[in-house]
Amino acid sequence: MNYLATTDYQTYGLDPATDPSWVTAASAMIDAHCRRQTIGIMQYEERLKMPPELNTVRLSVLPLVTVAPNSTPIVSLQGRYGIPRRGEWPFPELSLEFTLVFALPGMWTTIDPTTIDIWNDAGELTFPINALGLFFNEVDVVYNAGYSTIPTPVQVACAQIVKNAQITPGLNVQSSQVDQLRLQYFGPSLIDDMVKSLLKPYVSLKGA
Repeated sequence: MNYLATTDYQTYGLDPATDPSWVTAASAMIDAHCRRQTIGIMQYEERLKMPPELNTVRLSVLPLVTVAPNSTPIVSLQGRYGIPRRGEWPFPELSLEFTLVFALPGMWTTIDPTTIDIWNDAGELTFPINALGLFFNEVDVVYNAGYSTIPTPVQVACAQIVKNAQITPGLNVQSSQVDQLRLQYFGPSLIDDMVKSLLKPYVSLKGA
């Protein structure tokens, strides 16, 4: 996905004759830096461990977005209980063995997305506690996230990467198409501090 259309070139200070392949390459560099497949809207799946004694998890790619015909950003949601390890059982007044009969440890349970609290901008999901006061220890979430309109800072960053390439010795973006190997070689200098600052709000939390 290109983050600049040819009609945007002059707006962001690029030569109208700039080969679109360089914008494509700059857009791919942005995706790699942000650890996501695209800044646009896309479906993702994550399997997450729940923090001990908490019923909240945070998804990696933001912001969460609702895509029709769904009524929430969550496409599908499952959770499962695990057998607590030694010292992790938080309810000494209840028999662990008795409770596990109802908790069905290890089995995935479908969760209605409308029963959880969703914070779209932060990607935070808060789950209800079951009748016995237990928490899921793992959840599997399929969700939609991204931007329907590419944010201006991302477009500025895309243009800046191309400009950085234009002034980098060994890269001639005015007259030739992108050479992927050369682009990878010069990548660290093309994504400078200014570009990193522009892209910071869009970096996925995954692997952070």
